[in-house]
Amino acid sequence: FPQGFEWGLATSAYQVEGAWNEDGKGPSIWDIFVHTSGQIYMNETADVTCDSYHNYKEDVQLLRNVGVTVYRLSISWPRLMPDGTPASLNQAGVDYYNNLINELIKYNIKPLVTLYHWDLPQALQAKYGGWLNESVVDDFRNYADKCFELFGDRVKSWITHNEPHVTCSNGYEYGTFAPGINYTGFGGYMCSHNIIKSHAAVYHTYDSKYRATQGGQVGITLNINWMEPMTESSVDLDASYRALEFMLGWHGNAILDNGDYPDVMKQYIGEKSRRQGYTKSRLPEFTETEKAYNKGTFDFVGINHYGSSLISDHPDPYSKPGYLVDADTKAIDDLCWPTTLADWETVNPWGMRKILNYVKTRYNNPPIYITENGIPDNELDDETRISFYRRYMNEALKAVNDGVNLKGYVAWSLLDNFEWDYGYTIKFGVHQVNFSDPNRPRTPRKSVSAYQKIIKDNGFLEDN
Repeated sequence: FPQGFEWGLATSAYQVEGAWNEDGKGPSIWDIFVHTSGQIYMNETADVTCDSYHNYKEDVQLLRNVGVTVYRLSISWPRLMPDGTPASLNQAGVDYYNNLINELIKYNIKPLVTLYHWDLPQALQAKYGGWLNESVVDDFRNYADKCFELFGDRVKSWITHNEPHVTCSNGYEYGTFAPGINYTGFGGYMCSHNIIKSHAAVYHTYDSKYRATQGGQVGITLNINWMEPMTESSVDLDASYRALEFMLGWHGNAILDNGDYPDVMKQYIGEKSRRQGYTKSRLPEFTETEKAYNKGTFDFVGINHYGSSLISDHPDPYSKPGYLVDADTKAIDDLCWPTTLADWETVNPWGMRKILNYVKTRYNNPPIYITENGIPDNELDDETRISFYRRYMNEALKAVNDGVNLKGYVAWSLLDNFEWDYGYTIKFGVHQVNFSDPNRPRTPRKSVSAYQKIIKDNGFLEDN
């Protein structure tokens, strides 16, 4: 890989911190969801999970041992501001993140900080409906502003949102993730509209108030499968493009391109809305002023990539309203792709190269960080994970040689953790965590030594 290429590991606050109601932290929508929805495996919770709130120093030593230069973490908005506003600023939360950031800096590990990794303060969900209400834009801006003020002297890389596609489709469209809102055909698009606005507001806040003195960068992380056409027919080629635009372009187009939704989204959702009897499109519209405000609000783009899909054209002009059917496409897994312990992931390494090249071509070669990539493997001798990492990293290296402006690779994840609706059944960590022991001891898996060597060699060296 190029000189200066950055290697990292990732976690998120809700999945590893625990201490869900300690030291003044307010509840998040995920705290409420795991305690009440009945949708989590065995009704497990993240109340304690890895207990990184109390074990952060040990986690930093694990990072040191692996040899990474970057640690991607997220800030818990309700730990910092229990009611979602700076008026409720919680000093214990400020202290925790200061201590964690300082510990990382002490050992020359760069914090890559995500402001929103799905754990909205429940207070804002209850107050006005969370991401469905435009009021969240100002509240998110104010929260981010305070984070820049408190931590921006040391944090030089910020991600506004992690996977808004999941926030909106799972959380507000189909209700399978927190806050469990099933508002099919409308909720996902309303949520996304406000997330894009909030991202742009935070970017401009950093640009106008902090960039000159802090010298950092602001981006967003988008999750995307590679969408391989089922056949070489023109309809399947068009369908694969639509699928990419509906997944990556849904949020990426407004930020990375022209400030607006992709034309194909506007066309398909608009036409379907009319057939369904609505007087206007279910996809909200940006004003010209908002488009100009959205456009170009990035210093880099984060890509979370795990797998691929085979896409075919699937005309369904009179379907009921719904994000998953609005694109008139059908996605399946190739039977040749190995399955994993996660039913949403199959292994197809060359999809990594293809999606990176797509982002390069579609969005004028922006700086890219792979901010998540990984596989569940519950064994200490995790050869499946080692093979996955090496093969996907190798495809990323091919993309670099294709001219993709790839700046770093951040593997998911540092630790086994609470894996959302799977609870603790699948393990993504390069370190095993014993969740039945109150001390939550960490044990390095075999993948730690494999990743150490890749980092040391900055890629792959021929075996002697």
